[in-house]
Amino acid sequence: MIRQAKKEDGEAIVDLLMVIFRDMQLPFLAKYGEEKTKEIMLVAMDEEDYRYNYHRGIIEELNGAIAGVAFGYPAEDEKVIDEAFTQILPAFDIDPKETIFTDSESLPGEWYLDSISVAPNFRGHGVGTKLLRALPKVAKQDNEKIIGLNVDVENTQAEKLYKRSGFQVVAQVKIAGHKYKHMQKVL
Repeated sequence: MIRQAKKEDGEAIVDLLMVIFRDMQLPFLAKYGEEKTKEIMLVAMDEEDYRYNYHRGIIEELNGAIAGVAFGYPAEDEKVIDEAFTQILPAFDIDPKETIFTDSESLPGEWYLDSISVAPNFRGHGVGTKLLRALPKVAKQDNEKIIGLNVDVENTQAEKLYKRSGFQVVAQVKIAGHKYKHMQKVL
């Protein structure tokens, strides 16, 4: 069942997002570790404008377990989505100039799929496809007509999934030193 993310989902959401962060080899994660990053994110997730606030995410729940998550936002929000994170860093004895994400990820005029992650024990069960099918409704609620995302150039399996879901490669980008294909789907 696809539903809106809720505060009580926080721990499971952060665990699924950590899979992505590890794959991206984010310097913040390497410097401060997973546990501290999780603590900070759980606090930041309560902030309305934060990249991973609950209102920006959807969950696929199966048999009472969180099988997958997807988070996104209108591209125009990208300039403010991490302010909540940096503002709480001093409470964790971290300089507020630090950040998890340093590069722009979205293209103008799109609803950007920031993250999609499926729990390992639910992979191969169509969870990612269900989440992708739910995104047009979410994007339309934000008055967007294009969904964009980035996929690592080496992640051919994910690229195939996105292509089957109607996404096309429109650009090449570099995020955190890694090459990605920027894909879009017109609604």
